[in-house]
Amino acid sequence: MAAKDNYGTAAALVKCHHESRGGVRGLVESGITSVPPYFQSPAPGSPAVERTTTFAMPTIDLSLPRAAIVPLVGEAARTCGIFYVTNHGVDAGAAVSAVRTFHELPLASRSPLYTITPVDGVTYGTMPYAPGQGVGPLLPWQDCLRFLSSTPDFGRIPEVCRDALVEHRRRMEEFGKEMAGMLLEALGVGSERLDVEGWLMACHYYPPCPEPERAVGAAEHTDPCVLTVLAQDDVGGLQFRIDGGSNDGAWVDVPPVPGALLVNIGDVLKLVSNDEYKSVLHKVRIKSDQHGRVSVAALFNPRERGHSELFGPLPELLTADKPARYRTFTMTEFLKTCEEFGYNRSSTDRLRV
Repeated sequence: MAAKDNYGTAAALVKCHHESRGGVRGLVESGITSVPPYFQSPAPGSPAVERTTTFAMPTIDLSLPRAAIVPLVGEAARTCGIFYVTNHGVDAGAAVSAVRTFHELPLASRSPLYTITPVDGVTYGTMPYAPGQGVGPLLPWQDCLRFLSSTPDFGRIPEVCRDALVEHRRRMEEFGKEMAGMLLEALGVGSERLDVEGWLMACHYYPPCPEPERAVGAAEHTDPCVLTVLAQDDVGGLQFRIDGGSNDGAWVDVPPVPGALLVNIGDVLKLVSNDEYKSVLHKVRIKSDQHGRVSVAALFNPRERGHSELFGPLPELLTADKPARYRTFTMTEFLKTCEEFGYNRSSTDRLRV
């Protein structure tokens, strides 16, 4: 009974949080000195002991000849599912700066835009976890402006960051298609086998926190897409989990690399590659009581060609020794599964043969 009462109390607090229309940034501006309970990690004040290790993050120089890049991209996708790229020709600094400017506008300028229910494909606020995420009613220490980049209404994007984000979306569309093509080529299949387009752009802001060790920036999750391309500032906080080997289950910090873009393999590419590529579990730890972290994530999914379009392990990758590990699915079905069971391994496991 006590647990149910606590849940109801927390849910009521979350409702009040949204009704304030200030987001996490609004709490910081109000002068709070401690983290409200609905943001706290499962064991407030006593962070779970977890194994961490160091890791040499793959960094791929895209100024190399394509023949040299493709095997490097494939190796990184197979071994850890996450890697940096440099010399990519994208200046993401303007988008990151514009996102910070928006999230740090005065409350009176931000609050009219606050909505966690999409309006013309655009949301802004403290987005609640999916029901299957396993964290109850807790909210992340994060505000997010996000929009569907496949069918955007640019007029809904706040004017202060609109031009920079529209331009960033255009550049990411080009980059994402090129990267997806190289990842498919590294599998030994043609790039036309999975035509991708920008699906979602998520502009995250993790405000400075009075008790960084007690708040969760983003719970551990995988990305429900083909791949994600992340631009970020220099604050840091991103971590990913190693699967397999002597460091199985250990978490690794992903320090920002100035000017680099981070490429993250998503669940859909894991599924169509028949587990040849890894979709990495990752999360964000809050690191600072002085500085807010900004990241801009562009998520890519297969180009929409009708809801009856089926996806699954590519036939070219299947052999008698490596039969299909997953059944076919539609993107609509997959995204509904993620919404119900969480953005994690539970969703992909439900598609296993």
